[in-house]
Amino acid sequence: MTNNKKVLTWLEEMKALCKPANVVWIDGSEAQLEALREEAVSTGEMIKLNQEKLPGCYYHRTAENDVARVEDRTFICTETEEEAGPINNWMAPEKMYAKLNALYDGAMEGRTMYVIPYSMGPVGSPFSKIGVELTDSIYVVLNMDIMTRVGKDVLDALGEDGDFVKCLHAKKDVNPDERYIVHFPQDNTIMSVNSAYGGNVLLGKKCFALRIASYQGMKEGWMAEHMLILGLENPQGEVKYICAAFPSACGKTNLAMLIPPKFLQEKGYKVWTVGDDIAWLRVGEDGRLYAINPEAGFFGVAPGTSEKSNFNALEATKKNTIFTNVAINEEDMTVWWEGLDKNPPTNAIEWKGAKVDGKAYTADGNKLAHPNSRFTAPAKNCPCISPEFENPQGVPISAIVFGGRRAKTAPLVYQARDWDHGVFVGATMASETTAAAAGAVGVVRRDPMAMRPFVGYNMADYFQHWYDMGKKISNPPQIFNVNWFRLDKDGNFMWPGFGDNMRVLNWILDRCEGKVDAIETEIGFVPNKEDLQLDGLDLSDEVITELLSIDKDAWKEDLANQREFFAQFGDKLPKEIVESMDTLEKNLNK
Repeated sequence: MTNNKKVLTWLEEMKALCKPANVVWIDGSEAQLEALREEAVSTGEMIKLNQEKLPGCYYHRTAENDVARVEDRTFICTETEEEAGPINNWMAPEKMYAKLNALYDGAMEGRTMYVIPYSMGPVGSPFSKIGVELTDSIYVVLNMDIMTRVGKDVLDALGEDGDFVKCLHAKKDVNPDERYIVHFPQDNTIMSVNSAYGGNVLLGKKCFALRIASYQGMKEGWMAEHMLILGLENPQGEVKYICAAFPSACGKTNLAMLIPPKFLQEKGYKVWTVGDDIAWLRVGEDGRLYAINPEAGFFGVAPGTSEKSNFNALEATKKNTIFTNVAINEEDMTVWWEGLDKNPPTNAIEWKGAKVDGKAYTADGNKLAHPNSRFTAPAKNCPCISPEFENPQGVPISAIVFGGRRAKTAPLVYQARDWDHGVFVGATMASETTAAAAGAVGVVRRDPMAMRPFVGYNMADYFQHWYDMGKKISNPPQIFNVNWFRLDKDGNFMWPGFGDNMRVLNWILDRCEGKVDAIETEIGFVPNKEDLQLDGLDLSDEVITELLSIDKDAWKEDLANQREFFAQFGDKLPKEIVESMDTLEKNLNK
């Protein structure tokens, strides 16, 4: 399929190491993929679902010890420990290669090695990068076909001398004690062994698209970010794009596929999804930042996804989707999970494979679907997928939005003073656990730019890269912070969230275009109440005032927490972050 000597040499080395019984190149053809689906069903690796109700849909169950990403088994192996930084697990490359090679030795004996050439981003786009994943799992092949662009045209784009990211995956024994997900950013290499769960084995996803790509971006002058990309269309038909980063459990996927509230729909507002998880950003000739979604599918958490919470995501799963670790309704071979509806199937197969009465089983507090169960759905299935989704030049970004789950610190929305201040706002992103009923505030977890688990090098250097990029972008996006999760004194959410978040996004775009003024506060600019589109919301003037207020004592407490977090980076921490903390302290003490 290719004359690329780099690919062929590496493939021969990996064949000699893993010793597969045979090797199959994935050409991306429907005939080949259909044959693999049939084979996976015949061996029990996949289960065919109801093809009338869920055409093209299949089910997969992972081992009980293999249901999520494993941060403690995920490594960044750079020449020096300092290059990996204090947040990443590190081991010297030669030591890790020796450990892994012993595990891979003969790991595919009696099995087939599949060779998956894939493109992150539209094939041939100047933003895109190519990887080749070797795997002994049909499940991985079929998921990679949904999540990336796979096949012969990728090898054609690579050419005879092109560079690629080397990705090796072996299920081996699915032994959690010998499970490793390892990145060698300086070698463009990813190695995964003893897992068969999506996030650890679909090596184009977080492994390549964030950990390796963030390092490539730092070296090459672009950005790989854990961000959704959203287009907002106004009644005049103009579409403006935003990128937004949120830690987990902050409604990122819901925002990516937002449905405007009725009164905005009636005026002609629309929302377009470009990406739900990852953005690659480059500076365009006009000095603006442009973004593509490097993925071709959605790898979404199933529980909690419903017609009410995320209609568009649910619609995307109705065909050609792979479900992992959800429950099966045995009566009609469809799927179910907690939060889908209030009717668990009576004849259920729960995620571990046991046949149960779903109604009685869930009544006892058991879960039919694993809390991290997943769907892998083609992005083109999404009803609100952007017409620009395949645009090789990307879309121009007007605003970058950061957010977290804060009970009383951050207001509903505020704007950074400039790019450098915006980097500080992103670097101080955090979420906290809240005992909502009591309004008690729990532990603050810092998650800068929502990249804490995903930066492929020292996070202090990552912050510096943001500042460096700011000097290259002559027409930068404005930077904002949002908080949908502010609580009142009784521990209740003050803002309705979901579709109503579009009211805040519209204010953000109005600010980008200079259409509205704002009030300068100690932390940045907050809206004038009259500039938020609050029609039809049952919120009192007092509640709106409270949502936009700055609690100085809470911010002073948060600043102490920020200083403690940043201390671990020592002298590598950019001076701009220290200056921003000092400015914040001075403002709060005025």
